[in-house]
Amino acid sequence: MSPRRWTRYVSPILLERRVLLALLFIAGSIWGFLALGEEVSEGEQLSFDRAILLAFRNPADPNDPLGPPWFESAARDVTALGGTVVLTLMTAGVVGYLVLAGKRSAALFVVASIAGAMILSFAIKAGFERPRPDLVPHGVPVYTASFPSGHATGAAATYLTLGALLARFEARRWTKIYLLSVAVTLTVLIGLSRIYLGVHWPSDVLAGWTLGSSWALFCWVIARWLQRRGKVEGGANGS
Repeated sequence: MSPRRWTRYVSPILLERRVLLALLFIAGSIWGFLALGEEVSEGEQLSFDRAILLAFRNPADPNDPLGPPWFESAARDVTALGGTVVLTLMTAGVVGYLVLAGKRSAALFVVASIAGAMILSFAIKAGFERPRPDLVPHGVPVYTASFPSGHATGAAATYLTLGALLARFEARRWTKIYLLSVAVTLTVLIGLSRIYLGVHWPSDVLAGWTLGSSWALFCWVIARWLQRRGKVEGGANGS
């Protein structure tokens, strides 16, 4: 079969370099997550978990987080940005904006994307049932298993999905970069706050970032495909 004829049988979405890179990243993320999950399922203590967790603590007293009391309070404020209530309110605000803007299909897609990430995170937690860190006191109450970090997963999936969505409705390049940078910064800070407060092993957060970002990227690929088929409203540049 000639190359020209072959391309007629290949979906146009697979011919885009950005989409191909996204699919490669997703595949690599899944591999990395499974590798971490295998170590955790065997009950092994990952070598870097203990070292990084204690690096956030006073060497003379592991019960004392680094920094003054106000910094620990600030970490609690940051970690709340990855909680289910805040993420739900954030998503509801964006969904409301999309509905008012007449983009009802995009609003429905956002709801499905974020809800899917939450369900996936809780299901995986139930499957691994990894205990929370016991090296240091917990800085905030915890109610579920440790792996993967639900805050890191939810923050990555929610903020990256919403950031990418809003960026698609913005024509200016630097504004797009700003929106995505804010999303990435929030995701990183929320994950680090979970380690600082002693409620997650670093590998939990790393797994959450991996799972959440790959889910957000997967949703981005699906959104582009749906937009090309006219099922979801397109962005500012019609792409």
